[in-house]
Amino acid sequence: MARAPLLQLSGISLTFGGNPVFDDLSLTVQPGDRVALVGRNGTGKSTLMKVMAGIVEADKGQVVVPSGVTVGYMEQDPDLSGFATLGEFAASKLPEDEAWRLATVADGLKFDPDVPVATASGGEKRRAALAKLLAEAPELMLLDEPTNHLDIQAIEWLENELRDTRAAFVLISHDRAFLKALTRATLWIDRGEVRRREAGFDGFEDWRETVWAEEDEARHKLDRKIKAEAKWAVEGISARRKRNQGRVRALAALREERSSQIRRQGTAAMALESGPVSGKRVIEAVGLTKGFGDKTIVRDFDLRVQRGDRVAFVGPNGVGKTTLLKLLTGEIAPDAGTVTLGTSLEIAVFDQTRSRLDPEASLWENLTGDPLMAVSGASDQVMVRGQPKHVVGYLKDFLFDEGQARAPVRSLSGGEKARLLLAKIMALPSNLLILDEPTNDLDVETLDLLQDILGEFDGTVLLVSHDRDFIDRVATATVAMEGNGQVTAYPGGWSDYVQQRPERQAQLTAAPKSATKAVEKETATVSSGSALSFTEKKRLADLPSQLEKLGAEIARLSDLLAQADLFEREPVKFRKASEMLAEREAALAAAEEEWLGLAERAEDQG
Repeated sequence: MARAPLLQLSGISLTFGGNPVFDDLSLTVQPGDRVALVGRNGTGKSTLMKVMAGIVEADKGQVVVPSGVTVGYMEQDPDLSGFATLGEFAASKLPEDEAWRLATVADGLKFDPDVPVATASGGEKRRAALAKLLAEAPELMLLDEPTNHLDIQAIEWLENELRDTRAAFVLISHDRAFLKALTRATLWIDRGEVRRREAGFDGFEDWRETVWAEEDEARHKLDRKIKAEAKWAVEGISARRKRNQGRVRALAALREERSSQIRRQGTAAMALESGPVSGKRVIEAVGLTKGFGDKTIVRDFDLRVQRGDRVAFVGPNGVGKTTLLKLLTGEIAPDAGTVTLGTSLEIAVFDQTRSRLDPEASLWENLTGDPLMAVSGASDQVMVRGQPKHVVGYLKDFLFDEGQARAPVRSLSGGEKARLLLAKIMALPSNLLILDEPTNDLDVETLDLLQDILGEFDGTVLLVSHDRDFIDRVATATVAMEGNGQVTAYPGGWSDYVQQRPERQAQLTAAPKSATKAVEKETATVSSGSALSFTEKKRLADLPSQLEKLGAEIARLSDLLAQADLFEREPVKFRKASEMLAEREAALAAAEEEWLGLAERAEDQG
């Protein structure tokens, strides 16, 4: 017998400031649903989630939650007024005999219940809201950016908790790895329309591009029809005017349909311009040691950063990643050891606290009032990579409209603040970028663009992030801070670090004989024609498209490297392209071998 929906929205319409957010929206959340809620920043994801939670009331329509169903909502900016400590807030709806739930969650999220609300940071308050929701264990969880301000270890703990839960959940997140691991359905908000796909986030981008391609084709056909009908209207109306009035009205209707179509929001016109070429050696750290009181941040650490490197710094919150960045750039002095900076460095910093933004000043004032961007004698101009540009025009490059230019920065969302800070950084030539948690609050499309820009940037990048997918896409090396001063550098991104870290190597080299025998037994079973599992069947179906994609990437990289003067003209690009080609050729060989093995087994089964 089918179970009743946990939540049902019917005919929802909502307008803010004269602009429709949703019109006649209907959707259902079923028991066991694991839904990714995705869309560009500002499209209404958080608003829709608040409608689901009953916090925002729609202008029209109905929200139905069956009697007895519990719905919990974790918001980005929780209200903790009236509570003395974070723990008091998080346990406020828990029965006394279930207080153990909060203790278990607090340990996984690294959340201290004894922190006073008055002194708690925004990140601590959000962790308290997340801990409250998880401890209460409702039948439907509404999670708005739960991974923001969590370190990678806490994100992995949360991922495991949500994977094992029997509750349904709707999840807003920019963290690709998190979304891919957890979701089975996708709600996509695009220009006020909500589409649902019965598959998780993995594959969302391909679906989105297919939808947009179909939309563009339909629009193109409509434009051609309007053009043909307009030509008839000019040339064909004569004595039979009365008989043709229906066709004239039809043309007017076509034009109205075309004008009512909402243009897709473009991507931000972000760009980076390298400053003068730095020396080949950017940073040389030898025997670096630093501590505060009885806490050691780094002990006897060596690191050499070369021009063009992209170095990611990972580790638990509070381990000292930002401090290490400041040590490496000479902002603070070490207790022992030396840091030598290369020549001709021009440094740009994206700091996680957004301290370069004045929250009370307007976006306009934040740009024109920056002495590094100011244009002498022009209060409406900013200097962008050496050229004056109107401040509103530059803000539009970063997807801000003219109405926002005079609004205070404090009115912006987290993603909008991040885009504004990127606008300040990208206006200036630089050859060393310090990016301290730039991925927080950015939507997937802006993350894609930022990744592409960093890939083409000729300078050097030092990056702190908890986004595993972003690190994998960007980093050429990963510096892991394990605590107690232990800091180790590994080649590659996050996945490479996971495979190389000591505990993983110990597992591989010290596997017990029983485990080895189990592997041998499994291999023998496989070779004798064991049935493909569900996962293997899906993998077999997916591999051909992966092989095709890898082949196309190899062809593009080979064409690039075939340019005779590339090494002399752009040595950094030549090196990166060579590395990428070797990586993709290895991946292609491994994928082909995997496909052959699975295909042979499938054929044997018959």
